[in-house]
Amino acid sequence: MEPVVTSINGAAKALSLGRTSIYALIAEGRLETVKLGRRTLVKTASIHALIESLPATAAK
Repeated sequence: MEPVVTSINGAAKALSLGRTSIYALIAEGRLETVKLGRRTLVKTASIHALIESLPATAAK
């Protein structure tokens, strides 16, 4: 079973981005989060949706 949410660090690792870039994507509304206690967690579905929304690059 795939996790429903991941930590900021987990999202950064999954997307090969830094924490600052993850927070910027959250601020832009491109990644959805939930608060659980003091933790901010990123919905994995929003990570998948972000990837799907990116344009495909042509291989040469």
